[in-house]
Amino acid sequence: MEIVGNVVVIIGAVFTSFGVVGLFRFRDFYSRILVSAKIDTVGVITIIIGIALKHGFGFFTLKLILIVLLVLILNPLTAHIIARSAYSSAGGLHDELEDDGRGGA
Repeated sequence: MEIVGNVVVIIGAVFTSFGVVGLFRFRDFYSRILVSAKIDTVGVITIIIGIALKHGFGFFTLKLILIVLLVLILNPLTAHIIARSAYSSAGGLHDELEDDGRGGA
């Protein structure tokens, strides 16, 4: 079971690494918030599940399940709150996002 747990942790780390690369590829603020929320939610949950598989079932695993539930609820919620507050108080942010100084229209 420890080997399976190690493989799942590595898969979570690889997913998080690919997500960080994707984070730098997007130019739009709102797309970056979406990608960062996905990286946090799926990457952290995968790594935590791998750690739970390595340790077996016990009190520590119950704590990890509680952390997974909190991550599932709070990460999308906080990403939505940040995106909504940025949208409502943009104050010209939309124009800055379209013209980021790279010389394009």
